[in-house]
Amino acid sequence: MRPSRRALLAATTAAALTSSAPPASASPAVAASGRRPLRTGFERLAASGYTLLDGRRVGVVTNPTGVTRDVRHIVDVMHADDRVDLVAVFGPEHGFRGTAQAGGSEGRYDDPATGLPVYDTYLKSGQPLADVFTASGVDTVVFDIQDVGARFYTYIWTLYDCMEAAQLAGKRFVVLDRPNPVSGRSAQGPVLHREFATFVGRQPISQAHGMTVAELARLFNGEFLTAPVPLETVTMTGWQRSEFYDAWSLPWVPPSPNMPTPDTALVYSGTCLFEGTNLSEGRGTTRPFELLGAEGVDGRWAAAVNELGLPGAHFREAYFAPTFSKFQGRTVGGVQIHVHDRAAYDPVRTGIALLVTAKKVWSGFGWRSDNWIDKLTGSTWVRTAIDAGADTDEVVGGWRRELAAFRRTRKEYLLYG
Repeated sequence: MRPSRRALLAATTAAALTSSAPPASASPAVAASGRRPLRTGFERLAASGYTLLDGRRVGVVTNPTGVTRDVRHIVDVMHADDRVDLVAVFGPEHGFRGTAQAGGSEGRYDDPATGLPVYDTYLKSGQPLADVFTASGVDTVVFDIQDVGARFYTYIWTLYDCMEAAQLAGKRFVVLDRPNPVSGRSAQGPVLHREFATFVGRQPISQAHGMTVAELARLFNGEFLTAPVPLETVTMTGWQRSEFYDAWSLPWVPPSPNMPTPDTALVYSGTCLFEGTNLSEGRGTTRPFELLGAEGVDGRWAAAVNELGLPGAHFREAYFAPTFSKFQGRTVGGVQIHVHDRAAYDPVRTGIALLVTAKKVWSGFGWRSDNWIDKLTGSTWVRTAIDAGADTDEVVGGWRRELAAFRRTRKEYLLYG
């Protein structure tokens, strides 16, 4: 019987993992007390002497999160190493060095620190992005960006677009893995419907995917790309799916200006839904996505959501004045999320409960006029169900069957226990 495309892709990736892995005896120094040692994909690549990149003209897709344990940027490290022929850098949303706010990038420039040409990938895909790779002169594209585990965080779609473009341009693609900071627990939330595909969700995956970027790359190659790209992944050692970011001795570099801490990442896959409403999602505060509110909201909201007894979190009545974005310079009322049990906390269910209760207690509640909520959730279901008076259980139940199907597919591409 002829093997399936999926089986062939899985076998190819597994072979690449075996050939590119450094000796198992190479282990990082003992971590600080209470934290386990973990070696990232880049650390393992460097420990191998960059053998995977030997003889290749390399370009790196990265941002400020592409750092070593001692917070040197991998581009700076590789540029200084004669064993790597690094010829280009590709910057995503917010830019390679991270100077741009949401919805922005740094454009084309020469990096002052290394002299390397930096190409802008933001809002480019397909043949135009393939043309960028061709113009850069690279033959191997390396991806190393810290993700936060949510479908609408755009770096995973930068990964997807770059994989597709690399295939069109005839380039090899290497993914250096990093932890999912909110753990690799089972996928949660609604699955995107293809007719709602945008840069905050190109393909039908769940809202909280519970995967690493290397696992996602395998999924994209096996399920969604029209033709697979020559893909190799460099896995981590020491990562376990049940653990959160502070279990390892790794520095946290904000992946974007409004993702300052791992605590932000923990709630983000649920509370980013407030971008689709007329309430503030906390941008312009020191606790984005943990603070939510609007003018006219009072303590009834915190009381209503606390009454639900949602596992893992308490909700505090809060007042704040955003310095930019919605309600700039005006004092608003709302809630602050305090997660006290991360293992029990379900960010997507919590986000839905917050939407349902906000609509019940605040007469001014409304969706963004462009129905951005549908792009974030991946269909009209959440918006129409809440407008029809559905409670949290009814809304969450509406995606149960699609989520179960995605979980079965996802399982085939996981790399860690």
